[in-house]
Amino acid sequence: MPHWKLILSYDGSGFYGWQIQNTQNGLPTVQGTLSKAISSLTGETALPQGSGRTDAGVHALGQVATFALQAPIPPANLLRSLNRALPASIRVLSAEIVPETFHARHSTTAKTYEYRIFENRLQHSGGAITDRICTPFLAPFVWDCHWPLNLVAMQGAADDFLGQHDFTSFAAADPDLAARNNPSAGPSPHKTITRSTLTRESNLLIYRVTGSGFLHHMVRNIVGTLVEIGRGALPPDAIPRILAAHDRSAAGPTAPASGLFLVSVEYDSDNSASSAEAEAAP
Repeated sequence: MPHWKLILSYDGSGFYGWQIQNTQNGLPTVQGTLSKAISSLTGETALPQGSGRTDAGVHALGQVATFALQAPIPPANLLRSLNRALPASIRVLSAEIVPETFHARHSTTAKTYEYRIFENRLQHSGGAITDRICTPFLAPFVWDCHWPLNLVAMQGAADDFLGQHDFTSFAAADPDLAARNNPSAGPSPHKTITRSTLTRESNLLIYRVTGSGFLHHMVRNIVGTLVEIGRGALPPDAIPRILAAHDRSAAGPTAPASGLFLVSVEYDSDNSASSAEAEAAP
């Protein structure tokens, strides 16, 4: 059976996350929508496994999914047919046949996320504040942030995440509670961050982070904490103390899902046997 790897880009605004929901509630998910498209084209039942479970409202520029099919379909044909069958909010950027040992999630070595913040209040050097309007065409893809933010303070704090740390303080309280009490029950809170940068680009603040893995809500909790530092609610040197606390209540609030993008997923090597790529970039 051919084993397939897809790279997907999607607007998560209209989906209840990646993972398929109970079929009785009818809530649309990316995984469920992709599975239905595959079934409609091939007549086969396939449940694509993603590199991670993006939450409701979270977007992807480079989500990876794997699944098996019996039908011998040329990669270019599958790529073209899926993009015709899927809604415009989901695009397949590439399709390739890979060894059965390759798994979208288990073979991952690193992921990169991006978080976009729209500052609707900009404070200038003289103290004057300019109010800005976030248009409805941008709002689904950013955090429309109401406070003037100190970029320098946030940049310094972002550096404190580099290296290996216990990120218990930045994990969602409920999903990772069992793992913290019993490490064998779930993902380790110890993650290695190799990139943590904050820049101002095209009138947006962009936070980019690359790591060996991420806990549930970890990136959104990091961003929420950086914003607290940027608006002066937390001191610029708060991150080491928050990491050492191993307590979710020590960190800032969870940033909205709308600003978060899964940018790319890294693997040890390219295991493709044959592939087709869409011409459009993500």
